[in-house]
Amino acid sequence: LSASRVLGANDKIRIGSIGLGGRGMGSAAWFAKIPGVEIAYVCDVDSKVIERAQKVYPTAKATTDLRKVIEDPEIDAVVISTCNHWHVLAAVWACQAGKDVYVEKPISHNIWEGRKLVEAARKYGRIVQGGTQQRSDPLQTEVKAFLDSGALGKINYVRCNRYGQRASIGKQDKPLTPPPSVNYDLWLGPAKDEPIFRDKFHYDWHWNWNTGNGELGNWGPHILDDLRNVVFRDKVKLPKRVIAGGGRFGWDDAGETPNTHFIYIDTGDVPVIMDVHNLPRKAGMKADDVYMRRRSNSFLIIECEGGYYTGGRGGGTAFDSAGKKLQSFSGDGGKSHAENFIEGLRNRKAASLNGEIEEIHYSSSWCHLGNISWRLGQAYNREQAEAAVKGFQPWNDVIGDFHQHLTNNELDAAKLDIKFGAMLEIDAEKETFVGESATPEALGLLRRDYRSGYEVPASV
Repeated sequence: LSASRVLGANDKIRIGSIGLGGRGMGSAAWFAKIPGVEIAYVCDVDSKVIERAQKVYPTAKATTDLRKVIEDPEIDAVVISTCNHWHVLAAVWACQAGKDVYVEKPISHNIWEGRKLVEAARKYGRIVQGGTQQRSDPLQTEVKAFLDSGALGKINYVRCNRYGQRASIGKQDKPLTPPPSVNYDLWLGPAKDEPIFRDKFHYDWHWNWNTGNGELGNWGPHILDDLRNVVFRDKVKLPKRVIAGGGRFGWDDAGETPNTHFIYIDTGDVPVIMDVHNLPRKAGMKADDVYMRRRSNSFLIIECEGGYYTGGRGGGTAFDSAGKKLQSFSGDGGKSHAENFIEGLRNRKAASLNGEIEEIHYSSSWCHLGNISWRLGQAYNREQAEAAVKGFQPWNDVIGDFHQHLTNNELDAAKLDIKFGAMLEIDAEKETFVGESATPEALGLLRRDYRSGYEVPASV
């Protein structure tokens, strides 16, 4: 901890909560319930948000400048729930100041800076946990034991789905003026000062590359972290190859990220495909889409020789090859994840963390890779897309599901700007692209240009 605070086993832990939107307030409440933990500092770039937070935490200090929280010698740890583009720089600064860190997913805005955060955690001996709380759900341990029992046989492949409706974020003719209550320079931080044309200032930053990572970077870190933990036991750091297609359809808005996204992930072991749908099951319906082959919208569908498992946050079910239910699993969604971080803070053992930062760096990076492939995409041709992954019928199936999803939403694929990306070859140890994938465009998307004064340092 910071030099001015030597923490005893029974001392109260003082938390600084940075970023207090919906997720940030939820995280603060999560930590505030833990015995021996105090929300001692609240911080948000929006002064109106600060006013609301102070009503909940009236004894906490308050500021719009996260640097004041990080510099405060009385603060033991920070919980970072800012926009994605701030995650790493805020966490690196905190590590340098002797603070422990809980950082929301995705833990990074790009792969390069995610590694810098891991380096900072190691250099300064900090306890750093990623906000993929399902790592702390006992369900995952139970499912791993069930798979190890051989009840379903060998795993053939995994299908990951994120089916959840979103809406258009609008598109204005003139740039949006940030709310007067927002310190816009601090909100931008490392990001470029670009005009904003969406309708709302808050939250919808997710769907612009300057500040967010799209739906794959929003829900993907949870889903792909479950995959890495349950199926691969964290032995696959980064995949060998990734290719993706899709686009942003049905909305004429200011968003840039795909709302329909399909991805093939070559792990060198069990192959993985992922499907993201933000449009409804059918045009005009309120229901989310569903994976019809298994009649499921679960996060993970683990297809095995002798059956399959479908599961999501807090629950799952195993079936035999005939579709007969073999076993149900229930969990708590990872309610003890905050407690796990606090335990690690007290015992000073990074290995005791369920979401230790390096593992969550890898899981977030899988999402970044799927986004990079799509961003490098060219005009889509179905035959070429199917031929990109030879001899793997589930890949053809996910492409077929993509077309059916468009049809169900009364969209004509022939008239859409569909992109199909580059097959990226990855050097997992060096965290870079190799071979024909190592183009200047691809390598440039592994990191970003940082705004002056808010650079993530190459040497932390």
